[in-house]
Amino acid sequence: MKREERRQAIMDLLVTARAVDLDDLAERFQVSKMTVHRDLDDLEQAGLLRKIRGGATVESGTQFESDFRIRAMQDAEAKARMARAAAGLVEPGMTVMVNDGSMAALLASTLVEKRPLTVITNNAAVLDVLRNEIGITLIALGGIYSAKYNAFFGVVTEGALSRLRADLAFISTPAVAGCRAFHMDDEVVRTKRAMMNAAAQTCLLINHKRFGRSALHVLADLTEFDAIITDAAPAPEDRAAMDRAGIKLTIARNDA
Repeated sequence: MKREERRQAIMDLLVTARAVDLDDLAERFQVSKMTVHRDLDDLEQAGLLRKIRGGATVESGTQFESDFRIRAMQDAEAKARMARAAAGLVEPGMTVMVNDGSMAALLASTLVEKRPLTVITNNAAVLDVLRNEIGITLIALGGIYSAKYNAFFGVVTEGALSRLRADLAFISTPAVAGCRAFHMDDEVVRTKRAMMNAAAQTCLLINHKRFGRSALHVLADLTEFDAIITDAAPAPEDRAAMDRAGIKLTIARNDA
């Protein structure tokens, strides 16, 4: 197996398993541990994974979020349920903001059913889904393109958001600990905050696996969101913290 084929195979394993073991990889591909180390080093340098003791993972850390291409292939059914639940908050005629995130394309497809709508986004996947849809006024936020997030960020993005207003903003995050949402990238945090400030109401979308985690930067207190949607109940201790604070959590069911 050639080097690029082997590295693609490693990423394919990570999509489903989320973590891989160094020894297992060396045995699977019949190469030395040093060769696997080099593969993992290069993939980490590209921002595709995070090396850990004895292997690698695509699970988020305090300063790491996996590449958009990895996240887009994970948890499809859960994302679809959350997208349907999120669309239930939208009424025809609204102006809606959609941030970066791997479930945003699914949400965009669902929003088509709510047209006419105005959709404001920095997410390239959302632009691709909605660009030819009749009844959707699509406002693309400029900025510097990030392949890691498949979205646009920076001063241009934030400046545009400061001159716009929306009825509802959909915000995603890779980590919630206690009653706070976190993100590992300060530039992404600034854009999400700008969307929140520009919207009359905000909805947080988060996979239940992301509860009980923190990241480098505080994005917001959960009390700042008008709605929080997840795909399944978080761990009891995480749910208890929200219940004590009087924070409502919506779990997207199959009939959402």
